[in-house]
Amino acid sequence: MQQLLHRGAAMMQHRTEEAPDASWDDLKAFLVCTRYKSFRNAGEVLGLTSTTLMRRIDRLEERIGCKLFLRDQSGLTLSEDGAAMIADVTEMERHAFNIFRRASQSSNDPAGTVRIAVTEGPGNFWILPRLIDFQKTYRKITVDLRCAMEQSDVARLESDIAIQLEPPTNPDLIVAKLGRLHIYPFVSAGYQKLYGIPASLSELKSHRIIKQSAPQVDDTAYARIFGLTSLEGVVGIKTNSSIGVLYAVERGAGVGFLPTSSIALGAPLVAVDMGFSHHAELWLTYHKEFRNSDRHKIVIDWLKKIFDPKTYPCFRDEFIHPNDLVPLMAGPRENFGLVGYAAANPFNGAKELL
Repeated sequence: MQQLLHRGAAMMQHRTEEAPDASWDDLKAFLVCTRYKSFRNAGEVLGLTSTTLMRRIDRLEERIGCKLFLRDQSGLTLSEDGAAMIADVTEMERHAFNIFRRASQSSNDPAGTVRIAVTEGPGNFWILPRLIDFQKTYRKITVDLRCAMEQSDVARLESDIAIQLEPPTNPDLIVAKLGRLHIYPFVSAGYQKLYGIPASLSELKSHRIIKQSAPQVDDTAYARIFGLTSLEGVVGIKTNSSIGVLYAVERGAGVGFLPTSSIALGAPLVAVDMGFSHHAELWLTYHKEFRNSDRHKIVIDWLKKIFDPKTYPCFRDEFIHPNDLVPLMAGPRENFGLVGYAAANPFNGAKELL
């Protein structure tokens, strides 16, 4: 019996010595390659060259003793062994993120950084002006505000809190609807004077459209809503930036689609009534681990407050015409208006020099 125990202990020691020495960085590289299906795209995400990333995957395959990808000119395809590993490595990633999340909110002191990811328009024109007053009250909390049209993956620690146009489906995330963002066509007064404004969708074909093309924006919605097979010859400016759309509309470049609150907040625009309006829901999402973090709770409650549809009618579910919003939002316009916020007039400086 004693001999059998010694033999078993020796076998266990031998197995332990032969256990694959795969680093978490290599396993993380494997996951990113799986998601982006090419060394080049995955390398851009990880901040590595394609060659370095290939070496990491080669090293991982050598250490675990199997091929993870089938490699060809079309990109990377998971092998059977690679597909069998995905669930386990994804679960490892989830636990790793949970460890970092718990560490970041281990203290009850409401101090530290909270990262918010939000689409560009609400981030720059709604959250940022109010963030200045928030910072005066909560001096120990640093809000890292990231305004971009790319959706942030809260579950994978790309941000702590996200405000996005599509609700996530991850069961580890808490999701709450903030409000509804109503979109309406606008032009500048100068554009209206020169070209008039379309009275119907059919008349829009003779005007120039400023089109936003970006992640979280349905690129097919324009042609579908307008009843056009193509926007060829109609789009004058195409940009990925919400700020770019507002700037171009203010400068008279064409018809642009902006939140209905634009006029109510002081932007010098003219609403174009042609039987069209569109809306998108604003979803607040964060990981359930942050329910116990004081600083995250403070920021989450503040975000819910500044997007409250009862206080700010522009976020209500029912559509309110842009002109009718003006008297309803006198307070926000006075304190956080858009006058002079976006498009500067380059001719003012020229006059001052003369």
